[in-house]
Amino acid sequence: MRMEASWYAVHIYPQNEKKVATELELRGITTFLPLREERHRWSDRNKVVQVPLFPCYAFVHIVPSPELRSVVQQTRRVIRLLSASDEPVPIPDSEIESMKTLVAGKVPVSPYAFLQTGQKVRIRGGCLDGIQGILALRNGERNLVLSVNLIQRSLALSIEGYQVEPI
Repeated sequence: MRMEASWYAVHIYPQNEKKVATELELRGITTFLPLREERHRWSDRNKVVQVPLFPCYAFVHIVPSPELRSVVQQTRRVIRLLSASDEPVPIPDSEIESMKTLVAGKVPVSPYAFLQTGQKVRIRGGCLDGIQGILALRNGERNLVLSVNLIQRSLALSIEGYQVEPI
């Protein structure tokens, strides 16, 4: 039986996400570290920095063989590969692809409380066509919440002006 590659979440020590992603890439493992721009202010300057959308997490695309799992878990600064009953839990490709679309489109997003319930919707039309998430209201504005269930983290983006349909 041949296993297929899937996306998995890697729990990382704080402020080491970029180092771990680079190390894993150097080891030949496809890695996705979604970043967003954030303006930081210091007493002498302002600077725009790239920060992880999900602090302490990155994603790897691997066949969950014992060898590759070992490579990931033995990488410095990695806490663990998220798993249940000692088996890594795959993340649906659609969740990763939605995040990649947002990052590539430089769509402004902000961290959002993880939602387990709510109406699931899909955006229709525009550059975000087909992206699915949970419809939420925040400060009177319609938002689409994209969630990565395994790590219980979510992102919110304004969908004012977009048409959505229930799934």
